[in-house]
Amino acid sequence: MKAAVWHGVKDVRVEDVELKPMKSNEVVVRVAYAGICGSDLHEYLEGPVFIPVDKQDELTGGQAPLTMGHEFSGIIDKVGADVTNFKVGDHVSINPTVTKGNWADDVDVYDGYSFIGLSTDGGFTSFVNVPEENLYHLPEDFSLKLAATIEPTAVAVQAVKEGGLRFGQKVVIFGAGPIGVLVAAAAKAAGATKIVVVDLSEVRLNKALEMGATDVINPSQVKDAIGAIKAIIPEGADVSFEVAGVQPTFEQAIDATRPRGTMVIVSIFARPISFNPMQLMNAGVKLTTTIAYSKETFQQTVDLVSSGQIDVEPVITDTIVLDNIVEAGFESLTHDKSQAKILVDLSQE
Repeated sequence: MKAAVWHGVKDVRVEDVELKPMKSNEVVVRVAYAGICGSDLHEYLEGPVFIPVDKQDELTGGQAPLTMGHEFSGIIDKVGADVTNFKVGDHVSINPTVTKGNWADDVDVYDGYSFIGLSTDGGFTSFVNVPEENLYHLPEDFSLKLAATIEPTAVAVQAVKEGGLRFGQKVVIFGAGPIGVLVAAAAKAAGATKIVVVDLSEVRLNKALEMGATDVINPSQVKDAIGAIKAIIPEGADVSFEVAGVQPTFEQAIDATRPRGTMVIVSIFARPISFNPMQLMNAGVKLTTTIAYSKETFQQTVDLVSSGQIDVEPVITDTIVLDNIVEAGFESLTHDKSQAKILVDLSQE
């Protein structure tokens, strides 16, 4: 079968691979759709970041070269001998996170984690082995195409939960990439009454409005971005989300948040930044972070997306075939700001 295999920086090849033998606790998923994530783009442009190169990953046993793709949906094709809760034909979403499982669900990921599709073979192919514990049932009448967005939406739902957002509160989101606009959608579902999104791209700001933002600000078009935010939310945001991953937005997120409000770091910073704790202390802002999601959050996201309470359809900006994943996928996301979530259609492979 064909697969998109990571060999190195700017070296993702669509090539023939063999499916590894299925373990007794696994199923074989026939992949329907798989999304290209920002993490995949990082691996393409500057990896390895998560991909194990020099030795096997301690949690998955995987090692480069490996098949990428951790945002995917599909239909179960085969079932291992020890699998009890799934059967052939079930429609599933895949939680790609692999952990040690030694801690409670809400803190388990902070004891170390790996990902199917980054640390072992993933979903940019026709068939993939997935452990039963990473599977989530989908309604059979729900679109498998939309289901491929559940994983990044779970990141956004976890961020909103981390911020403790309550009905009627107001938020500011810095960064209108795929995760940023999904945070806007999740904040809307959680009852936020003002959702201000800040980004330098007009195309992305329009996407944010489509996904649930009430107001947008382009810092290049105003003299004072914080002043523009305060004109909309005079008291400051109850919760701010840093989803851009650069120092200016880190500092602005603090300044945009009300005293005793919460700032949530969602983005993965590509490099260290300098940070004066006094800015945070003088503002009276609480700082927290989030990475990935809990199993509970993933199930909640399955329910929110499949019921339509979070509308994910607008985040999908293109659907491509596997053979074109480099030019129409990775390169397009690198150069075209109008692209948010590009899906690879594997249903006909």
